[in-house]
Amino acid sequence: MTGPPSAESTKLRKSATIMHVDMDAFFVSVEMRENPSLVGKPVVVGGTGARGVVAAANYEARVFGIHSAMPSAVAKRACPHAVFVAGNHKLYSQVSQGLMDIFERVTPLVEPLSLDEAFLDVAGAERLLGPAPEIARQVRQTVWDEQRLHCSVGIAGSKLVAKLASQDAKPRIVERQVLRGLGVKVVPVGTETEYLWPLPVRAMWGVGPKTEERLTQFGIRTVGELAEVPLDVLIGAVGRASGVHLHAVANGRDDRPVEPNRPAKSISNEETFGTDLTDPVQLHTELVRLADSVAGRLRSSGFRGRTISIKVRYPSFKTLTRSVTLKRPTDSGNKILHVADQLFSELDVSQGVRLLGLGVSGLVSQSTDQLSFDDLAKEPNGAETIDVVVDEIRSKFGSGAIGPATLVRNDEGASRLDRKEKGRQQWGPIESVEGPCDDYPGGRM
Repeated sequence: MTGPPSAESTKLRKSATIMHVDMDAFFVSVEMRENPSLVGKPVVVGGTGARGVVAAANYEARVFGIHSAMPSAVAKRACPHAVFVAGNHKLYSQVSQGLMDIFERVTPLVEPLSLDEAFLDVAGAERLLGPAPEIARQVRQTVWDEQRLHCSVGIAGSKLVAKLASQDAKPRIVERQVLRGLGVKVVPVGTETEYLWPLPVRAMWGVGPKTEERLTQFGIRTVGELAEVPLDVLIGAVGRASGVHLHAVANGRDDRPVEPNRPAKSISNEETFGTDLTDPVQLHTELVRLADSVAGRLRSSGFRGRTISIKVRYPSFKTLTRSVTLKRPTDSGNKILHVADQLFSELDVSQGVRLLGLGVSGLVSQSTDQLSFDDLAKEPNGAETIDVVVDEIRSKFGSGAIGPATLVRNDEGASRLDRKEKGRQQWGPIESVEGPCDDYPGGRM
């Protein structure tokens, strides 16, 4: 929540003690650590098919203008000799856990934002470990010693400014040359507006392309110009919620605390297909895979969810979402699939489906979900018992040991279970890479 700092937060933040730790080119750096022959070459992690997108690029690749979310086909044209790697989400998750363990040795106040970044409030650690800049240097050294990875750290009195400062600490590209970054960037408390006001408005949290366009129409291009706009005028331009938020942060007011162990808001999976799917049987099979995966992740995370949603993207890139909220939360793959099938049946997919997604939100802890006597009378627990047994088998023998029969595939005379794994084809379909990339180790996938 933004707004004027409370007396308590002002007292706690007389010095810059909020750190934002951000890994440098995380996915690619992990790949280079695992395969040292990639070091010094332009490397891209992402989907390599016609519909693939770039997930991450190292600085040698960024010299050619390659960046995350860029279509892989565009990246290949920009740098034909780049090495494309499909990525390994399971490995990245394991490394991320190691990083979070390092951060939690410093302070219990660690708020992960994603696999490769987190906020740390080190106010309570300064007496033991020294001032925040010294703690940041210790963190960077420990990350290198234990994980052989580089990170950049921003330090400030607020989360917003700390996150922006970490970007200033990263390596830079100047005239097609990669220059070392500061490593640690500190913005002292009291200098927030001096730091923020020269920045473009798109640097602010909550300013996406549409909001930036709307602000530009009002002649607002910098954070300083944004700060000068009266609150009521800003609310009229971008709405109350965005207006109040942007007015506060543009004036350096952001007293949001670092929140450890923030609960998940939703669990979802989606997949972009190599070719548009029109066959109802194939589409149903994909829904089975998604429902099985999402339900398994719900149970392993200790959650059930009330709202089930599907996402469909057509070949024209038009995207539709449909959802329904249940009376009782569920973590049952069969229940989730049943609802998803009903939602999907309401859509016209005759033109084909480019992307299909399924998610569950409105999450509650399994331990807080209490059945009433009426629930027990109406719903036998056989399905829940089966789910428990399936999870135990997968835990003991691997994720491919058991699953819906619909997902069984026969490859070269052998049967296998084609389950949807987290991170698989996350950045688009994977295809073999032809041409110049074959000259590099790991270039063909």
